[in-house]
Amino acid sequence: MTIDHDEKILESVSVRRHRLLKALLHGRERTRRRYDVGVRTTLISLVLAALLCAGCVGYSFITDLFADRDAARSAPASPVAPDHGVGTAAPFVAEVVR
Repeated sequence: MTIDHDEKILESVSVRRHRLLKALLHGRERTRRRYDVGVRTTLISLVLAALLCAGCVGYSFITDLFADRDAARSAPASPVAPDHGVGTAAPFVAEVVR
């Protein structure tokens, strides 16, 4: 029965890497998982997602507002009122009468 030293070294390195990974992922209390850690990260993620969505909506609103203002500024103003003809009511009056 011979002892393979290389195999023992590789196995000990594998065990050490596994323990370091567990310590990195779970900290000092790697055998005890707490409920509030997952809830806290979920809530933080939801708040960040809501802030990101609010920022996108705000940006869209502001750019649309500026685009409307620029379009109104560049549109030629019509000094003459539209002629609806003799004896016809304006369209908004017809809507009210109905």
